[in-house]
Amino acid sequence: MKKRTVAALLAGALCLSALAGCGGSDTQASGGADDKTITVGASPTPHAEILNAAKDVLAEAGWTLEVVEFTDYVTPNTALVEGDLDANYFQHIPYLNNFNEENGADLVSAIEMHYEPFGIYPGKTATLEALADGATIAVPNDGSNETRALLLLQDAGLITLADGIDPTSDATIMDIVENPKNLKIQEIAAEQLPRSLQDVDMAVINGNYALQADLNANEDSLITENPEYAQVYVNVVACRSGDESSEKIQALSDALQSDAVKQFIEDTYKGAVVPTF
Repeated sequence: MKKRTVAALLAGALCLSALAGCGGSDTQASGGADDKTITVGASPTPHAEILNAAKDVLAEAGWTLEVVEFTDYVTPNTALVEGDLDANYFQHIPYLNNFNEENGADLVSAIEMHYEPFGIYPGKTATLEALADGATIAVPNDGSNETRALLLLQDAGLITLADGIDPTSDATIMDIVENPKNLKIQEIAAEQLPRSLQDVDMAVINGNYALQADLNANEDSLITENPEYAQVYVNVVACRSGDESSEKIQALSDALQSDAVKQFIEDTYKGAVVPTF
């Protein structure tokens, strides 16, 4: 994606975001006229909300935090690569590694923040026991998240995956070796999963998109993933390689991993977002 294309997308995101309006700062991520501004791209929920909770802490240290919201899983990494952001906060480490491999990028994890338990949510079928032969279950269609969803279906006793499939794998429906209910596994873009619930029997939904749809994994899902491997999918603040020890990233780390932000996460999400610091 060319620089001007990313810049246009970034401007559009700023216009749509309630956090950074069209009349906002012209400061560039690289510093511009004000190198005390930190520009971070984020998914609206919970990442932008958590960043907002850190604004006051950063302000006390003399920093201005500018949050740019994105609704997909590709553009925030592209914008970071192109230099339009100082950092982003929306993804877990397996997704970040996969993006780097597929795009020849060199983004790194700078701050480990939280994990969001995946859940299986009821659609046209209310319980796991009631799933009929041939029922349809929607899962995210990107590599690391599809693996995560398939592992959860296996934990629920619905399918069996090939030997060697674990949270670090890149599995697809081709790795299903047993499917006693002949379930139809429908691969859908992660952001579309909550809207798919009315059309499928069940869906395995990413934590952030579940929260955006007013779904809480602890309260609304039929089963959540094993915490022991859910932590493999810790959500991180990512930056360009070499920037992780910069003054901006260190200030952001101190604010995000403060007691105030941890308390905000625990009080707000009630187990649907679990801090790891």
